[in-house]
Amino acid sequence: MRCLLKISIPVETGNATIGDGTLPKTIESILNELKPEAAYFAEENGKLYVMTRSDAGKYKRIRNHPEVRIAPSTMRGKVTGPEFSATARILPPEDWPHARQALARKYWLMKVPFLWSKKNVFLELEMPQ
Repeated sequence: MRCLLKISIPVETGNATIGDGTLPKTIESILNELKPEAAYFAEENGKLYVMTRSDAGKYKRIRNHPEVRIAPSTMRGKVTGPEFSATARILPPEDWPHARQALARKYWLMKVPFLWSKKNVFLELEMPQ
């Protein structure tokens, strides 16, 4: 997913942060925070199941920081509702069949084995009570 991010920095502040070398690090930290990604999901027993790839950015971020923000969106990633906090867990392989079945009930293409990749992994998202 691609997006355009427009940033306005006051001239004096921008010049000062360029001069002391902190501007690149500040922009990098902002970009690391703002990485929304659309995902297909299935809900079961109050938990969300998501299939992604082990080489995807969201997988790497969740592996390091399991606290996530989720929101309903269009299939192109345009947010259409409120955000919620959730905790993501990378499921071990023995829990994949349950997650795959939940997704297959919602998305018929999940039933087509040749679309699966060896890099596919499953996530479980749980919202606080």
